[in-house]
Formats: sequence, C-alpha cells, structure tokens
Amino acid sequence: MEDKKLLKEQPLAPGIKPGKEPGLLHPLDNIEDVEDFYAAINREHLQKALSAERPYTYWTIELYDKKNGIRGGGGLGVLAADTRRVAEQMNVPLTLITPFYPSEQHQRCTIDNTNGFFFQNSTESIPVDYKDYGFTFLDTVNIKAGSGLVKLDVIEKVLGSTRLLCITEPGFGELYSGDSGGDHRLYQEVALGFGGYQALKLAGLKPAIMQLNEVATFFAALARLDELASNGMDFYEAVVYTRKHTLYTNHTLVQAAEATFNYAQFERFVFPNLKSSAVKKWLSDKFDNGYIKLSTVTIEIAELRSGVSKLHARVANYREISGKKVKFKAVTNGIDIPTWTSKEAVDYLKAEGILDKFFLPTADYEAKLENISAEDIREIKLAGRRELNSVLEHRVDQYGNHIHIDEDGLLFEFKRRFVDYKRPWLPFSDPVRLKNILEKYNAHYILSGRVHEGDVTMTGRLTEVLKTIDSDPVLKARVHYLPDYDEELGRALSVGSNISINTPIVGLEACGTSWMKDIVNFGILISTHDGGVADCPASAYLNIAGESELEEIENLYTRMEEAAAAWGNDFDLELILKTELINFLPVISGSRMLKDYLDYLFPERA
Repeated sequence: MEDKKLLKEQPLAPGIKPGKEPGLLHPLDNIEDVEDFYAAINREHLQKALSAERPYTYWTIELYDKKNGIRGGGGLGVLAADTRRVAEQMNVPLTLITPFYPSEQHQRCTIDNTNGFFFQNSTESIPVDYKDYGFTFLDTVNIKAGSGLVKLDVIEKVLGSTRLLCITEPGFGELYSGDSGGDHRLYQEVALGFGGYQALKLAGLKPAIMQLNEVATFFAALARLDELASNGMDFYEAVVYTRKHTLYTNHTLVQAAEATFNYAQFERFVFPNLKSSAVKKWLSDKFDNGYIKLSTVTIEIAELRSGVSKLHARVANYREISGKKVKFKAVTNGIDIPTWTSKEAVDYLKAEGILDKFFLPTADYEAKLENISAEDIREIKLAGRRELNSVLEHRVDQYGNHIHIDEDGLLFEFKRRFVDYKRPWLPFSDPVRLKNILEKYNAHYILSGRVHEGDVTMTGRLTEVLKTIDSDPVLKARVHYLPDYDEELGRALSVGSNISINTPIVGLEACGTSWMKDIVNFGILISTHDGGVADCPASAYLNIAGESELEEIENLYTRMEEAAAAWGNDFDLELILKTELINFLPVISGSRMLKDYLDYLFPERA
C-alpha cells in the first residue's frame, strides 16, 4: 500500500505534469490503471535519478522517423524512433542524440526485358532541411577532423518529456555514407560522439545514463570519459564512473556495420578531440597491430551490456580484451503499438479489455482473447486492406505499375532489409510450388526491402528472384516487388496482409520487429525460430523447421499452405491467431521494453 500512496503523491517526473506537455500522445490521467508498471518509473529512487535536466540519453547513428525529417536505413532506426515515442507516452525524460542528415537515400529499380532480362538497383539522394520539420537552431559546436575544425549546427525538437538533439552540417553526407572503414564514416561517428556530447552541454543537460546503440556511438562515451579525466578526476575513477553510467546495446549478431580503423585514421579524427593524455594512452593501448575494432573498446567503456532478445543475449559471442566472454542482459525489443497497428485493431484490443491504455496486456488478457471471433478478425483485416490499397495507389512495382489487392484476396508478404542471412529468396526456391499455392488460394505475394547499392551479392540474389518472376506469367501477375521500402509501406503491409514470412538463418537474427507488427495486426506469422520470435515456444506460431535448408524450404511451403487454408476456416484461424497473441502480446510491447531498461539501468537499492 505504501507504493500506491507514493504513486499518487509524486509527479511523473520532476517538472513534468500529466497531460500538460505539448505533443504528449497518451497523458497519464489515471496512474492507478497501471500502478505496477509505473512503480518502476515513479518510485523515489528513479525520481532522483532522472529529471528534465538529467535525462536518459539514447545515442544512435540512425533514426527512422520521417515525420521528424530523418529517414533511417532499417530496424535500428525504427527501434530508436519507437523508443522515443514510448518514452514520450510514459512521460520519461529521454533525449535522443543522432545526426540530422542533410540528404536521404531513396531506392530506384529498373527492369528491361525487351532484349533479355536486365535489372538495375540504384539510389537517389534527396536534400532535406531541418527547418521544414520544426527543429530549433541552438548554436554551433566545433570538432577537430582531418586538418582543421569542423563547425556543427546543434538543433533540437522537444516532444513532451523527450527531445531530439541533433548535430548537422551541409557536408555531413547521407546515412552510412562511404565505406564502413573509411574516413568519412569515421568522421560521422566522431561528430556524433564529440559533437553530440557538446550539444548536450549546450542544451544544459547532463546524462543520467548513456545508452550506446551499436558501436558507431562509442565516441559519445569516450567524450564523457575525456571530460571527466581532463577536469581533474583521477583517470581510473573517471573510467569507473563512465563504465557504471554507460550501456552498450548490441543490435545485430552480423556486424555488417562495424569496421576496423587504423591508427593513422584515429590520429586525424579522434586523438585531436581528446584533452586528457591519460585517455589518449588508454585508447592507444587498445590497438592491435595498428588496428582497432570499435566493438572491443565499446565493451571496455560500458559496464552495462544488453542484447535485444533472449536468444541474442545468450548466443552473442563477444570478449573483453582479457579474453573473458561478455555477458549480455536480455532486453527484447518492442514496438510502439499505436504507430504500427491499424486504428481498428487497436480500438478492438482495448475495447475487449485485452490491452490497457498503455498498450500492455491486461491481467486477464488470455481469457479476454477467447472472445475473439473469425468474423472480428476479418473485419479488422478488411479495414487494413483498404489502408494498404490507399498506400499502393502511389507506389509502383518492379515494372512501374500500380497494384491493387482485392479485398477478398489473400496476401503473403516479406518486408525486411535485403541481407543475406534473412534469405528473402527462400519462397522462390521452387517456383512451381509457389505458383500453385498462389493460384489455389487466389493469393498475391508482395516482396519489399531495400538492397544497399553497394551490396553486389544481394543485388544479384534479387535479380535472380525477379528473373524467376518475370519468366512465369502466373508469378508475374501475382508477385510484386515494391522498391524504396519505408515506414509507410511497412505499416501498410502489416495492417493489410494476411500472412507474413520471416526466414532468417537460425542464430543470425538478433531480434527483428517487423513480425511483431504483423502479429498485433492479426496476421499469421510463418518464421524460423530465431531472434525475438524465439522468446516464445515454436508452437506459438507457424514454425519453419528443418535440419537443412532443403528441409526448411519444404516446411516453408507446407506452412504457407496451412496458413492460406486457415483463412478459409474459422476454427483454424481463431486458434492460430489466439495462440500468437497469447504468447507474444507481452513480448512486443514497447512499454514493456522501456520498463525492462529502466529496471536494469536504475535498480532500486535495498
């Protein structure tokens, strides 16, 4: 009872009043509804740890939040945007520090089959101006790079209890510009770290915690360590303090984004920004034969480490310089449910008492799910199909044609980054089998996901898939590749498709969140047992199993048949979707994810 009294008497966060902040999506007007959840946020120890001036700081090289003018490249950016939105809804003081890229990339593809099949994948850069998105210019900060000073603009946008704090300059380039181990990429990462840390001070903020999302953000913690050490704190005390207040979150088991840098690059871009000779010596000692991997030093500078699913935290194989295996805390990713779910689905789940006002499962949600009927499901998906078709009106497929999916037609979809381990080509392994399924169930298949322009391997894989489609009239009529995948299309496919396919090689997907959006929109999930999907038993969804890839392919087609047939059978449809929702609703909630982070970062002391 003491906790309940404390919840009523204390404010949500120092200086923040319920429902008073502009842009707040879901004000806390009845804290008793979720008192167990908010106990983690509102107890006295967290009140002292977090405030508007001492926020939770979230560092990311990528943000995917087109509404605020920043278009990322994949799941890392989408997750960052969701985390900030959830923090805003929950009135948690959070500052997200990221670059504002002055241009963004859009994928274009060309097919010419007049003289044999020809496919070209390319990108187009489009300029972006932060002034068009409501950002306020604060001032400039300087970093040293190459042979001189670089002036960075600091801009911010306050959104309820949260803010976007960005650094930018005209020559900053696009997201992931240049080679991963090149000078420009290192410059971008150094600018985010050293420039972003100065931006915090410029805004009058002191980080309560620094969450480093992937190794590209390492230099933010390095900047803090350097400030402490150069301002008189004993070096080893500065290291201990920085480590205790830094969380390294690893988001991928495939370190495609990580590069190896050489000592000469650090002499040009990193060491000139350090004031402390002790920090320079500490960093220099981390080089191995003249080279350094950022994962190595990020692990060394962060005492707190997290993986983004239970499986990921268990199998991630990183080691400290001493050789000791790194232990990761499992904090499974979550999604901002109202952003990614159709209004009809959200309203239904809340009206039926399955989700509470903060999009967490209610205490009796499992019993309430028993009331869902196939008729309810089909009505929700019908509304979603209309939303999808409205988006498809201004999208084109691989042939430059607009497509429309009949309201009573069945739709399979794959919507993920086109990288090797996700295996987007798997359903096309047996074109005849795929064609028969699509014809039998009057189904279409939408394939969408960006191939990075420099990825020769995946461009070749995609070319072969498109060539297979082009060679068969049935597949050509029913399979559609939609380039330039983005937030809008991702949401539309989640709300408007019937069946989602997720085929990563088991052991290589850290979490993934696209499948979460499909489940909460009453879609059937067909997936391998990997990433966040593996937080729940394989019986919770239509699992692709097999000792070899050939067995997996056979099982995939069996599952596609099973899922397609279920949409014509009320009992099977209800059983599959109820099983998914019972198991995964507690997993996919972004509110749950935020609570898990707060519990880990700010444990209540006895």
